Amino acid sequence: MLDPFPLALTGAAFLAAGILKGIVGLGMPIVVIGITAPVFGLATAIQLVIIPGAVTNVRQALRGGMFRRIVDRQKWLLATTAAGIWLGTFVLAGSEGVWLSRLLGAALVAYALYALFLPQLPEPGRAEPTLAPVVGLTSGVMSGMVGVWAVPGVIWMALLRLPRDELVQTLGIVFVTISLALGGSFAQRALLDVEVLALSTVALPAMVAGMVAGERLRHRLPERTFRRVFLVALLVLGGAIAATA
Repeated sequence: MLDPFPLALTGAAFLAAGILKGIVGLGMPIVVIGITAPVFGLATAIQLVIIPGAVTNVRQALRGGMFRRIVDRQKWLLATTAAGIWLGTFVLAGSEGVWLSRLLGAALVAYALYALFLPQLPEPGRAEPTLAPVVGLTSGVMSGMVGVWAVPGVIWMALLRLPRDELVQTLGIVFVTISLALGGSFAQRALLDVEVLALSTVALPAMVAGMVAGERLRHRLPERTFRRVFLVALLVLGGAIAATA
């Protein structure tokens, strides 16, 4: 894993993910897993985002002054997400990987289509306490199997219509929870590879450089234009993964 090709591919994936995160504030796991899974396999690609996912989101999770209120509101979403990840990694450990790769491609396509067209879905309202655990469990299982929490997790976050600062801190808390749950589940199932974790750590500077570049680009490049280009690329990538799995 520490040979030139894996290093170069992972560095490029982390750089691209950092640029995206610097501009729009999220999307790191989607980019890294989408680029590396077809080459390294899903289990390896998911491991690559565990340490960066925790490191880059701790500050976001703690910053904002709403930590206790958010955890109190989202406690069942967080708990069921962790439980779903445990179930999802069980499926990942016993799978040959072909249908999971197709599921990853389908998830990327579904997220890209939703984000491109943004259909007007109703707020959950009084149904939130009932639906949140269902969304958490479903998203957790998806995250454990293919490393992507966005479907339906990020879509659910959009439906809550949270104020921007609360949304940013909530996503930070969710992503740290996902990283910790993935790390624990992979360790329990003896799926963790020290070389892969080392590779993700070595590639962290590329992500930081990308985030710095992305933050600078944010003021020069229209965010809407960048998001559309990224989502179209994600749509093509997801379709390619599903078709060639």
